[in-house]
Amino acid sequence: MNEQIFTNILDYKVFNGTRKQFINYIEKFEKVNIISGNPEVLYNGLENPVLFKYFTSKHSIIIPDGVGTVLASKILKNPVAEKIAGIDIMKQIIEKCEIENKAVYFLGAEQNVLENCIENLRNIHKNLNIVGSHNGFFDLENCNNIIEDIKEKRPYAIFVAMGSPRQDIFISRNMEKLPCNIFMGVGGSFDVFAGKVKRAPKWMVNIGIEWLYRVIKEPWRIKRLISIPKFLINIIQYNRK
Repeated sequence: MNEQIFTNILDYKVFNGTRKQFINYIEKFEKVNIISGNPEVLYNGLENPVLFKYFTSKHSIIIPDGVGTVLASKILKNPVAEKIAGIDIMKQIIEKCEIENKAVYFLGAEQNVLENCIENLRNIHKNLNIVGSHNGFFDLENCNNIIEDIKEKRPYAIFVAMGSPRQDIFISRNMEKLPCNIFMGVGGSFDVFAGKVKRAPKWMVNIGIEWLYRVIKEPWRIKRLISIPKFLINIIQYNRK
């Protein structure tokens, strides 16, 4: 990896270029896992050695998806160029796949959300080749049927929407055995594409308070925000060394 295009955050290499630069950068990989590096996801990695090893492997690239990650890069005096939202990267990969006739697979969410997500995407992207899908309600220890289906369909990109760390565990366990080129855990993105959840207004996204909109709409998310101060405390302690 070119070290100059990454910011070291708690020994994570976080991409510090623009979204356009990121899309160009992943072209060189035969197999890549895109990690939406918000504080919750990165903190999960700090607490789990297996996930940390996976997040820092040569096949994984972390994008600064979250105002907490952007703030961390500033505290460490190596700021990222911009916040890169995972859902925006997902959109661009889908657009690329439609243009280049590359197959995609959707894994995760509730069945009705998954179906609505796929239906809405097909309405927008008429030529998108969706070769398969499965909801996120299955046993990670017993999912050979899903693995075999993905192997048979051979998608270029697979989007896994099961939340962190579950989606990360699935990808880390199966990345080597699956024929996909792009792996991406996308959290609640299927809910957005399905119309179940609305994304924050653009002005809130632009100033970095999309998280506040999501908490207002889904108050249960507030308990997940505790990872942000924990993450930033680690950053401050790291910076004092």
